[in-house]
Amino acid sequence: MNPLENDIKFLKGVGEHRARLLNKLNIFYIGDLLEHFPRDYINRKSAVKIRDLPFNEYCSFVGKIVSIEKRHAAARKQQLNLVISDGEDFLFLTWFKFGNWLVKQFEIGQQIWVSGILTEFRGAPQIVHPQIEILDDSDSKLDFWKERSVLPVYRLTDGISMTVVRNLVYKAFELYSNNIEETLPEYILKKYNFEPRKISLQKIHFSQHPQKNENIKKRYSFEELFYTQLMLARSKYHHQKKENGHVFELKKTFTTKLKNSLPFELTSAQKRVIREIVEDMTSSRQMNRLLQGDVGSGKTIVTVFAMLLALENGFQSVLMAPTEILAEQHFNSLSHFLKNQPAIRIALLKGGNYKGKTQILEKIKTGELDIIIGTHALIQKDVEFFNVGFVAIDEQHRFGVEQRAVLSRKNKHPDLMYLSATPIPRSLALTVYGDLDVSVIDELPPNRKTIKTFWHNSEKNVIVFEKVKKQILKGTQVYIVCPLIEESEKMDLLDAETLYEILSTKIYPEFKIALLHGRMKTAIKDSIMQDFKNKKIDVLVSTTVIEVGIDVPNATVMIIQHAERFGLSQLHQLRGRVGRGADKSYCYLIVYPPISEDGRERLSVMLETNDGFKIAEKDLEIRGPGDFFGTEQSGMPIYRHANIVRDQMLLKQARVLAFDIIEDDFDLKSEKNETLNRVYFPKFLRREKLFDF
Repeated sequence: MNPLENDIKFLKGVGEHRARLLNKLNIFYIGDLLEHFPRDYINRKSAVKIRDLPFNEYCSFVGKIVSIEKRHAAARKQQLNLVISDGEDFLFLTWFKFGNWLVKQFEIGQQIWVSGILTEFRGAPQIVHPQIEILDDSDSKLDFWKERSVLPVYRLTDGISMTVVRNLVYKAFELYSNNIEETLPEYILKKYNFEPRKISLQKIHFSQHPQKNENIKKRYSFEELFYTQLMLARSKYHHQKKENGHVFELKKTFTTKLKNSLPFELTSAQKRVIREIVEDMTSSRQMNRLLQGDVGSGKTIVTVFAMLLALENGFQSVLMAPTEILAEQHFNSLSHFLKNQPAIRIALLKGGNYKGKTQILEKIKTGELDIIIGTHALIQKDVEFFNVGFVAIDEQHRFGVEQRAVLSRKNKHPDLMYLSATPIPRSLALTVYGDLDVSVIDELPPNRKTIKTFWHNSEKNVIVFEKVKKQILKGTQVYIVCPLIEESEKMDLLDAETLYEILSTKIYPEFKIALLHGRMKTAIKDSIMQDFKNKKIDVLVSTTVIEVGIDVPNATVMIIQHAERFGLSQLHQLRGRVGRGADKSYCYLIVYPPISEDGRERLSVMLETNDGFKIAEKDLEIRGPGDFFGTEQSGMPIYRHANIVRDQMLLKQARVLAFDIIEDDFDLKSEKNETLNRVYFPKFLRREKLFDF
């Protein structure tokens, strides 16, 4: 076993306690420490002058402490001020929150490295709560680092100092540098002019010329993206070339009847996507397709066509949704679309025990049901299918990769389609769903109205409610969304229960107001939603439970309280609850200052566009790939170096190379791919099983 694969606790100077702290930095093995790259570098001999530093930008420089002042500020609070000089000019460092340990480490004359956002205070440059490092600490025993002109700056966590990390990195190299193995074949290193792994790791940590390290960082970002794409390429090749699917025949019985019974014309985008699906399902390869489109683009009806194609060939179809509300909405929608074809047998399978469930399970097993809709209940052990030929998974990012694979494994190579609630940025789709073919409904039905969006501070709430009152008097309905169900001691937010009371008693006493949230029993939620749809409720105060699963054409106003707390895609999804009828629709984003810069950017995007694809790209840019789906189960790889927003060109290069390699050498058995075989299979074999191959 390579010692770099040993637990980090076994590295000299670590131990159990320090290992737990290093784990917070995703350092679990000794090899992880070597890939904990510096986020910056300190140049002790930096020639950067204070006068040349840009205001309102992140900057770093080295100077000497010429003044230390600890004084009382307003409201009995203390303030710590340091004056730093580069020999010509001065800069203020200010802390409003600090401990005595911070004050004690400073001495006049010390050389100090500083980084942070440079601002201006009373005409003088200032950095508030900077990151600092004292460069001439006489207590340091790290002779190696004390002799270096350039020092690496690492990400830290509580209990782990910069000195500790530098010392451990040096120790790991001293002991194990000869155990560093190459992870990319020679032909890939030459193709992209990448340096060997051992040399590149040495340079990234110890180089005295870090400005020359860009291609090294590029190498490690590329490597992470490349190995992910290898896995996706193997998955796609397996499903398309090695895994035989059902060969369906388009008999145009159920499908044609559905098309002729629709009260609307399918959009050209829907027709194109249906053709793509039919081409897949009538071929010998197993379909493995992602269907995405904007809110209200008509993904459900496209899915119904695929289900009926399976049914025309004697197979069952399954639709799995993440929540019972959404599953029930799908059941109602499909029942409505297929009301003119009573021979088609549809059932809703819910979790828990209830009357009639045993009969539903028996009919699923014997083939007496054609279309089964449900939640996680569909993947329970007691569910046995007769002959499923088509599986659709809605809002697939809310299911774990393993949960999706279980439903597939329960049946013999069914055609698979994954539905996305909102558009997924291309770079993210290639990373998480790169093994799937992608169909995009990039056109909204002609009856979808553009929703006018407004942004108001909370003090305008009364004015907004007054405007909305005029809409209610015209006979339309209103959604009001709050982030919390009830008042919280931890967060000072307007909650749904409080707002419901205020609206019912003070603002809209003459209107019918209802409250809806996720803690209610399903029967109560269903009743409220049905009453709202039947126009028995004027204003529905809710949490984000209405994000999916309710379609009310008469609702024309969406008010989102604390809009600054929601992600862009979620705001867009909520806004998409209105604008489904013939009347003009409006969305009011109510914000409660202070608002972060990211918050302002999100709200500005909502005002600028209704295009879900543009919004998704911007959401990814603001939030980053790790938070886009809001769940670690989604299958999103956790990258140490790569960033799919920044590294889109690298991602494309890695994808092309990976797919070319797998096309020629699926099992990576050729001599030139010996390195790939050694690195790939120990790392990705378990994940391949999750992808069901």
